[in-house]
Amino acid sequence: MIDLAVLRTAVGELEEDTVLALIDEVMAAGGDEAQGAMEACREGLGTVGDLFEAGEYFVSDLIYAGEIMNQAIGKLKPALLKSAGEGLGKMILCTVEGDLHDIGKNIVRAMLEAAGFEVLDLGIDVSPAAIVEAAKKEEVSIIGLSGVLTLAVTSMKATVDAFKEAGMRDNVHIIIGGNPVNEVVCGSVGADAWAVNPQLTVSTCRAWAEESR
Repeated sequence: MIDLAVLRTAVGELEEDTVLALIDEVMAAGGDEAQGAMEACREGLGTVGDLFEAGEYFVSDLIYAGEIMNQAIGKLKPALLKSAGEGLGKMILCTVEGDLHDIGKNIVRAMLEAAGFEVLDLGIDVSPAAIVEAAKKEEVSIIGLSGVLTLAVTSMKATVDAFKEAGMRDNVHIIIGGNPVNEVVCGSVGADAWAVNPQLTVSTCRAWAEESR
């Protein structure tokens, strides 16, 4: 059993070798601690964000932290998928138009996949029209919109409006997340829900998926 506190600290301090060695230990032991390791990594990334806001870390550190997380998630993914059990169906996830950030989105995607979703990740800077088209083509009813910049709020609203114009709004559930998002923003955008962390995103989307069965 690994020390999750050590893993959390290693992510926060950008100690790549230590993080990956601990993740390898988790997988070598059968992967039973994969969920706990994933949460420790997420908490460590929160520390990175705090240090960035305090001016102790820079954009390059955020990018490096994202690379470490991607490697960790890649190693943990087989165990996370194994523990997910029955699939919950497809959903769409993307960073909205005008926003190029994807670290948070990638973490959410990994946790959604671990929960049993088939996530269609459309990437970053995705237009409302592209999101609507993907939902129509893939017959997806759950849409996750991510954004870090304030301008993302405008794009989120434009996406909700695009679903209305396409006559599809009543057929989809839309959840928004990211730095500028809160309850007031959710209401003004017209989304169905908002999430302050990946766990809330997963639990909300799971409830929607189970409700539609």
